[in-house]
Amino acid sequence: MNGKRVTFTDVLRVREFRVLWLADLQSSIGDQFARVALAVLVFERTGSALLTALTYALTFLPALIGGTVLSALADRVPRRRVMVGCDVARAVLFGGMAVPGAPLAVICLLLVLAVLTEAPFTAAEAALIPTILPDHDEYVVGTGLRTMSYQVAQLVGFAGGGLSIALIGARQGLAVDALTFAISGVLIMIGVRARPAARVAPEGGTPRQSSFVLATKLIFGTPKLRTLVCMAWLAGLYVVPEGVAAPYASEVSHGASAVGLLMAAQPVGTAIGTYLFVRWVDPQVRAAWIAPLGILAGVPLALCLFTPALPLSLLLWMLAGLFFCYQVQVFTEFVRTVPDDQRGQAVGIASGGLQVAQGLGVLLGGWIAGAYGVGWAVSGAGVLGIVCAAVLGLMWSRARGEVSGPPEPAHRAKPAEPVEMAESRVQPQPARRSTRRRLVNASVVDQQHRHRA
Repeated sequence: MNGKRVTFTDVLRVREFRVLWLADLQSSIGDQFARVALAVLVFERTGSALLTALTYALTFLPALIGGTVLSALADRVPRRRVMVGCDVARAVLFGGMAVPGAPLAVICLLLVLAVLTEAPFTAAEAALIPTILPDHDEYVVGTGLRTMSYQVAQLVGFAGGGLSIALIGARQGLAVDALTFAISGVLIMIGVRARPAARVAPEGGTPRQSSFVLATKLIFGTPKLRTLVCMAWLAGLYVVPEGVAAPYASEVSHGASAVGLLMAAQPVGTAIGTYLFVRWVDPQVRAAWIAPLGILAGVPLALCLFTPALPLSLLLWMLAGLFFCYQVQVFTEFVRTVPDDQRGQAVGIASGGLQVAQGLGVLLGGWIAGAYGVGWAVSGAGVLGIVCAAVLGLMWSRARGEVSGPPEPAHRAKPAEPVEMAESRVQPQPARRSTRRRLVNASVVDQQHRHRA
């Protein structure tokens, strides 16, 4: 706001944001440990690759139900209370999975319940951060830092998870994840200020139905929000390479060692791209880069038709992740456009749709890889992503030019009134002179412009 570019250090100086960032970082690493531990535990107990894959899928699929149904809690209940309650629940549930001798069916049930609590936590956190970082540039930089941290947590968790589980055991790995949720809950309770619920009463019908219907109408009835959520769901296409990494590694004549490298390539690129995007791109033009970056993200994948050698494939996949950084701006634009009292439910709907898009994308990519070859799966995802991003880019240009739309969030400052209008309204009320002075000070630039004219 004073000509100084916001940095990661600036947003980390905000105590509440720093607490949420630390809580997220350590619990995200714990989540990756838990995924590895569950895969090891189920495979040791059953010896079935299918059951192991299904158990891994359970760490994602229930988020759809939670996103559409439970995310309303983030608007109806104070958001700090929602986050702490979800952390306590997950600590207890993952702790139950770590109990020796727990039946596999019980472990799966506890896992489903734990994943269901993730949606209201994510919705409450996403809705609260714009209040903690009200300045738009601070919010974008803070979101970029969280995105980078999550990518790094994935790499650390997956890379170190296998070794750690081999050393301490699968159940102990689940216990570690339970501990990270307990730590997260304590940090949020101590470091985040209590605030009232954003929405106290429904506008008709039951709270869940009202929130879900109203948020759905808001998202798909507003051109800007509709375009943004579709741009976010493009991840369903750009996640296809990760889903077919194993057959792709086999196609380029490498074994299991190349699978991990291929799966890590896109997160590494996304982390680097996010840093460059929020650190060096002018805040005034970031929104204009959403569609071009969405198109560029598909270009490297489209070049994988003939499955180039591993080094070139790694470079192409990393470039795709690099351009995928546009999602940071999509998320921030979406969250700040939605009114505060519907923000939690809207984020839940968007997140649930994203989970479905990614699942369908991986399934479709796997089918194409089996029927026509893995090169066609990756390249086809890239080409389709380019076409969709181009169409959405045209929609985004029109949506940004429209004046109509949902009301601005309450915390966003209104532009200052012209000095003459401010004075004409204030002069009859001498007791409000301080208000007039603030308006006049806020309009210095306008005064200077008129004097020059």
